[in-house]
Amino acid sequence: MKEYVLFTDSGCDLPVEVLKERGIELIEMGCTIDGLSFSLLGGDLTIEQFYGRMRDGSMPITAQINPAAFEEAFTPFLEKGMGVLYLGFSSGLSGTYASAVMAAEELSGKYPDAKVVTVDTKCASLGQGLLVYEAADLRDKGMSMEEVARFAQDNCQRYCHYFTVDNLFHLHRGGRVSRATAIMGTMLSIKPVLHVDEAGHLINFSKARGRKASLNALVDNMKKKFQPELGSTVFISHGDCREDADMVASAVKAAFPQADVKLIGFIGPVIGTHSGPGTVALFFKSDDRSL
Repeated sequence: MKEYVLFTDSGCDLPVEVLKERGIELIEMGCTIDGLSFSLLGGDLTIEQFYGRMRDGSMPITAQINPAAFEEAFTPFLEKGMGVLYLGFSSGLSGTYASAVMAAEELSGKYPDAKVVTVDTKCASLGQGLLVYEAADLRDKGMSMEEVARFAQDNCQRYCHYFTVDNLFHLHRGGRVSRATAIMGTMLSIKPVLHVDEAGHLINFSKARGRKASLNALVDNMKKKFQPELGSTVFISHGDCREDADMVASAVKAAFPQADVKLIGFIGPVIGTHSGPGTVALFFKSDDRSL
């Protein structure tokens, strides 16, 4: 098998133009709000409209990808004799990866000469996106599917994820903070700082008083972990608050002249449904992501 295709899902938050430019295939998780669909590939709403409806009080509904959808997406490539490498959204945040594993097992029976390799990245948003982006670099340099899969498995713990949210009630609706914490935190302008841990779970690990302090906390945590010798690329994602993301980017560049803030993009609905408008996230590489 000489050729393979690189797949990921919409949990990676890479813009569609980047996916097309890099030759990365996308499979999307379902998302609706007020009966309208959001899709990177063309739905009823733009991402700005999606966040606008959340600000107005509407609640989105997301759905993990089922095995049948993975089979449908992978099959055309397998029929051409190509391998499929899927780098998936953290199993600690969704059952989507388990669906991909089930689909791979089913397809191995239908296409015994083909190969489907799945990797649980333990990453989310542009942390997953950064891993996928670098995997595409390695593919383009001639690495085999097995070599790229091994890279993803061996290095996924090096992608650090730091988030802060602006509205605690979105975390409360997702079961991540109590109602009392959301009310008290809102009254005192307490902003949580979260990260994605080694198991791929979104964990609240500290807090800051006020919006500016919470954005600064992202960069402060980067100062403890960033290792540019492992990779200088930095990605930033945001929940429809580009000015705040730009402020974080400026602080990163001031603190780390060697850092390359290569992408600032939207947090998609997979994460945005639970974190809400005003979320800002910072992604970079370190020797390990543990606190």
